[in-house]
Amino acid sequence: MSGDSFRNRKNGFTTMEGGQMPKSKKSAGKIAGIIIAAFVVLLLVLNSTYEIKEQEQAVLITLGQATPVTEPGLHFKIPFIQQVKKVNTTIQGFSIGYNTGDNSVNEDESLMITSDFNFIDVDFYVEYRYSDPVKALYASKDPLKILRNISQSCIRTVIGSYPVDDVLTTGKNEIQASIKEMILDRLEEQDIGIQLVNITIQDSEPPTTEVMEAFKAVETAKQGKETALNNANKYRNEQLPSAQAKADGIIKDAEAKRTERINEATAQVARFNAMYEEYIKNPEITKQRMFYEAMEEVLPDLKVIIESPNGDVQTIYPIESFTGNSGTTGSTNNSASSESSAENN
Repeated sequence: MSGDSFRNRKNGFTTMEGGQMPKSKKSAGKIAGIIIAAFVVLLLVLNSTYEIKEQEQAVLITLGQATPVTEPGLHFKIPFIQQVKKVNTTIQGFSIGYNTGDNSVNEDESLMITSDFNFIDVDFYVEYRYSDPVKALYASKDPLKILRNISQSCIRTVIGSYPVDDVLTTGKNEIQASIKEMILDRLEEQDIGIQLVNITIQDSEPPTTEVMEAFKAVETAKQGKETALNNANKYRNEQLPSAQAKADGIIKDAEAKRTERINEATAQVARFNAMYEEYIKNPEITKQRMFYEAMEEVLPDLKVIIESPNGDVQTIYPIESFTGNSGTTGSTNNSASSESSAENN
C-alpha cells in the first residue's frame, strides 16, 4: 500500500477512479444546501405577511409609491420589494406649559401676557390623532412638532386678546373654543395628515404669590357679589306673588268702584231725563216739587200750611206729602215753630 493511499484512508476518504469527489463531502454539501434553502423560504414567508391592528393604519411602499392600508387584519406583500410602515391612529396628547412626567412648570411655554398687559401662567393639554397615514409620514418631517408650534402660536395669540380676569375665571370656555378653531384652520392650510381632537386649559394662575393672593381676593369678592345677587333674586321671587296679589286686589276694587260710579251716574242721568220730561209737560208743578224736595233736604221738619181764601181755615201738611214721600200730619204747635210757610193760591 502506498503512502498516499494510507493517508487518504486515515482521513476517511476513498480514492475514486476518474477524479470523483468523496461521498462524505457530497453529503455535507447537500445538507448545507437544504438548510440554506429552508432559511430562504422561511425568510420569504415571514416577509410576505403583515398585520394591522384596530388602532393602526399602514402605508404600503412599492418601489417608492405609497399606498394607504386602513383595513385591520392580516395582509400580504412582496418580500424585499414592498415595505410597510405603520401609524398609530388612536387619540394621543401632549402638554404645553408643564411636564406630564413630574408636573413641573415649563415657564418658557406657560408664561404669557394678556390684553391688559398682565403676566399669567397658563397650562394646556392638546389631544390629536393621525388622520392620513401617508401625509403623516411624507408630507412633513415631523408633523407632531408642527402641531406643537402651531398650538403655541395660536394660544399666545388668543390669550393676548383677552383680559386677565377672563383667562383666570369666566372666559376659559370661550378661550378654548377660539384656540381650537384657530388651530384647525392652520392645520387645514398645512395639510400634514394630523388632526386636532381637543385642547383644554389645565390651569391658569398669576406668576407670583402676591398677585395670586390679590386675584383670590378679587375672586372672593365676585363670589360674594353673586351670593348677594342670588339672595336678592330669592327675596324678589318670594315678594312678587304677594305684591301681585295685592295689586290684583287693588285693581279689582277700583274696577268695582268704577262700575258702581258708572251705574250711579247712569241712574242720575236717567232720573234727570225723566224729570226733564215731566218738566216739559208741567213746568210750574215740576218747579214747585223740586222746591219742596230741596226744602225737605235742607229742613226735614218743615211743615206746609194751606189757608182758605178768606183766611179762616188753616190746614197743616208735612212737606213729605208734596214730595211724594209718606209722612204724618203734625200738630198746630209744631207748625207754629216753623220758620217758613207756603200759601196756596
